[in-house]
Amino acid sequence: MEKKLLDNINYPSDLKKLKENQLKQFCDELRSELIEVVSETGGHLGAGLGVVELTTAIHYVFNTPKDKLVWDVGHQCYPHKIITGRKNKIHSLRKGGGLSGFTKRSESEYDPFGAAHSSTSISSTLGMAVAKNLSNDKNEVIAVIGDGAMSAGMAYEAMNNAGALKSKLIVILNDNDMSIARPVGAMSKYLAKLLSGKIYFSFRETIKLITSAFSKRFKEKAGKAEDILRGIVTGGTMFSELGFYYIGPIDGHDVNNLVKVLDNVKNSNHKGPILIHAITQKGKGYKPAEDSGDKYHGVSKFNVVTGEQIKTKSNTPSYTKIFAETLIKHAQNDTKIVGITGAMPSGTGLNLFEKKFPDRMFDVGIAEQHAVTFAAGLATEGYKPFAAIYSTFLQRAYDQVVHDVAIQSLPVRFAIDRAGLVGSDGPTHAGSFDVTYLSTLPNFVVMAPSDEAELVKMINTSVTINDRPSAFRYPRGNGVGVKIPEINEILEIGKGRVIREGKQVAIINFGARLQECKLASEELLKKGIECSIVDARFSKPLDTKLILELATNHELVITIEEGSIGGFGSHVAQLLAERGVFDKGLKFRSMFLPDTFLDQDTPYEMYSKAGLNAQSIVNKVHDALKSNIILAKGKNKIIS
Repeated sequence: MEKKLLDNINYPSDLKKLKENQLKQFCDELRSELIEVVSETGGHLGAGLGVVELTTAIHYVFNTPKDKLVWDVGHQCYPHKIITGRKNKIHSLRKGGGLSGFTKRSESEYDPFGAAHSSTSISSTLGMAVAKNLSNDKNEVIAVIGDGAMSAGMAYEAMNNAGALKSKLIVILNDNDMSIARPVGAMSKYLAKLLSGKIYFSFRETIKLITSAFSKRFKEKAGKAEDILRGIVTGGTMFSELGFYYIGPIDGHDVNNLVKVLDNVKNSNHKGPILIHAITQKGKGYKPAEDSGDKYHGVSKFNVVTGEQIKTKSNTPSYTKIFAETLIKHAQNDTKIVGITGAMPSGTGLNLFEKKFPDRMFDVGIAEQHAVTFAAGLATEGYKPFAAIYSTFLQRAYDQVVHDVAIQSLPVRFAIDRAGLVGSDGPTHAGSFDVTYLSTLPNFVVMAPSDEAELVKMINTSVTINDRPSAFRYPRGNGVGVKIPEINEILEIGKGRVIREGKQVAIINFGARLQECKLASEELLKKGIECSIVDARFSKPLDTKLILELATNHELVITIEEGSIGGFGSHVAQLLAERGVFDKGLKFRSMFLPDTFLDQDTPYEMYSKAGLNAQSIVNKVHDALKSNIILAKGKNKIIS
């Protein structure tokens, strides 16, 4: 059997040993390897398939890792990982102890900037470019950004700054949606080579030098003539206006042409930022991905031959689907209800809402800041906007949540998906902080359901809240299998519910750890420890009456939540401290996510490591009950 070229390629230095006429074969092998790997691990397939040639050409031409290469978001970084010393570990992708599904600085020197949220590449590489300039470092800096990520304002803020600074920076726009592209053909390929060549670069600089000695009118005419020519043949007017030298569009799957263009750009004497516009096809080279609506963006394990994904079947609905179906029911009765998302219609379930109400669903692109203020504007006109945004993505719009929504007490409803730990996507996508950053805000109602029935009640409740903003957070995955209530069942604001009564320990749950609390309670009961279990429902406003009663009637109070310090437990502790309950000898413990970023694993393993499973609750109760804190001679002593 003939040995594959890929077998001998472990680092970019190996890749450079290939002849240019071997690069196409190498790309075919790399694409096959990618398909095989992701069929076993799951993950982001379509984006990686679309940049096989681009990845190969970049590492073939540039001197990585001395030349810095930053992939925006990182969905497309799997081919990059295979080429940069991680081929032998690629089958551990997104698994516990394995490779991250995104670029990660601590994983490899070939990952100079970690990314999993979009639109950060130009800003970060501009920072690197300026640092290199200050250090007199001549190495190159390259950012690869997709057309979707270019919908975010941060990308344009960075481009505006880059154009003003005139720093040497190469930005490759990976356009896989034809959203801003012209047809690619032989003439476009020829012009790309011409416009990226030394002669054209030199000619352009010479014209500038010559015209600088002439009148303003002559310079304006000369500049206008060049702009018209470039506008006709390249379509790069917008990027040129931002100060970028535009090249393209070019075929992002012609690896040999890519090499020539990149080599021209690398060896040019151009001083400012350059943008190369490459047209690619998401899912390229794998028919099931090419034919799929989302081009196999994110997949579970699948059959390589048929493309059929192997998905775990569940008898219970997902929280995301419950949200969508409940919102649809309300929207059928209330024409003021609208849905908003930031490029995640299927991820948030609003694609189902859009099928029913296409005129009342707004996908604003990767632009969470805009999404929140857009929702605020709708709310001022009496509409009931539901902004469905992942917890980790809502972080990017915090100022808008504070300034545009909370201060004005506008009734925007935040449906916060992917709350808590999310498994294989790891720390970048974990919903760890929303309880903390929302519960500190005046005028907010913050809720978290313990099961899918509670989620429905919280959606119902949010529909009725017309004088202030509200939020309900819910986890990734499926519910526990309870009866779904009707849409007229609402909650009293700030009121929790008692699940089970006991005498010694009160466990107050906020969110989806209720089942673990029940398991812990059963285990403790076997050892003679009776527990009350309470589902708090609200982090803001707190059920102060219920919490104070629990503190008065129990020896130990424990809070548990799927969020960081500063959230529900911290608010409960503050309440108890202010009311002087601790002075009466109450023992209190708060269980929350640890003060560290947890790497990817299964959700079960992640929550075990986080200390938020049933056994951890049992251990916490035992430790708290057997410790007795006394004061002696001005010092704290702990006696067990």
